[in-house]
Amino acid sequence: MRLDRRMVGNSTSQRKQGDVFWKSEEMKLKKTSDDMLFGPYGAASLSHAAILQDYGANAVWFHGFDPQAFANCEEHGLAACVEFQTFRADFGKHPGLIPIGIDGKPIRYGSLVQGVCLSNKEFLAETEACLAEGISQFKPRGIWLDYLTYAGWFETPNPDLQESCFCKSCIDDFCEKTGIDADSPALILNLFAKEWMAHKCARISGHALHYAELIRFRHPDCIIGAYMCPWKPEEFNGALSRIFAQDYQMLADAIDVFTPLIYAAKSGRAGSWGKEYLEDSGRFIPPGKKIQLILDYQDFPQSLDSAAEAHLPSWGIQVFSGGDIFDHPDQAAAFRRAVLAIRQAAG
Repeated sequence: MRLDRRMVGNSTSQRKQGDVFWKSEEMKLKKTSDDMLFGPYGAASLSHAAILQDYGANAVWFHGFDPQAFANCEEHGLAACVEFQTFRADFGKHPGLIPIGIDGKPIRYGSLVQGVCLSNKEFLAETEACLAEGISQFKPRGIWLDYLTYAGWFETPNPDLQESCFCKSCIDDFCEKTGIDADSPALILNLFAKEWMAHKCARISGHALHYAELIRFRHPDCIIGAYMCPWKPEEFNGALSRIFAQDYQMLADAIDVFTPLIYAAKSGRAGSWGKEYLEDSGRFIPPGKKIQLILDYQDFPQSLDSAAEAHLPSWGIQVFSGGDIFDHPDQAAAFRRAVLAIRQAAG
């Protein structure tokens, strides 16, 4: 039977008894799933740090190695989880990082594009130095690698999917690594499309493994996550790997927890998307790897309630802009009910 706080009576004594009952059941379930992480994404949510655990949240995700966020998490017994930006930059300020498309020109892009030309050694060195500095100063519970893809954007119902990067350095790297003699995008895509996709996926997974090794060397117990394009492998003509170069099997050595961005309204999907994704994930997620959804507060509570009903539970939950949940007692209570349901399913 799914637990429901509506079972608790309205009198003061009944509410106190209900709270005891709730906490008791919560503790029982935590014994079987105490490593699962639940909580909001965004450092602003730490304004609610003192009450997060009362509502089932035990972690907070925030951008970069934020000293104040780490301090707040430590003070309130919350797992500090870093979202670490890998391959994203301001193209307006750094036009040299714009990937080259099949026409030999920089790709079309808007304000939300991710992915850069991976032949830019200076950018890669700066990214690695930022990670190395962060893990030398802090000990996060987890680090989630973000924008770990080739160029594009998927938080939209109608994505603009462009093949890239076909700069001379990227083509030379492809030819050197594969032994294929090809000098143009047309030749590569017409005759060697599978090899090109595999090469791109190997590049992304190679960087992921390098970052993972740096983290594990200093913090062996640190969870390594990756924010993923939320499409199944066959959607949009295989764009998960074909365009974004994310391959679950190839990333498995680097990543402990895969986190697809289930932003339903932004992507033009139904609120049941997360549940449906979870229940089909066994088909393509490598055995032994965890999958943890990140949902959007814009879709709350429908997407969370639906995900909590999945027979294959998410390994915890993140909620983008989820701090707003804890501005409202009824929403916070709904979050707690979902957490308990997920723990119950996992247990």
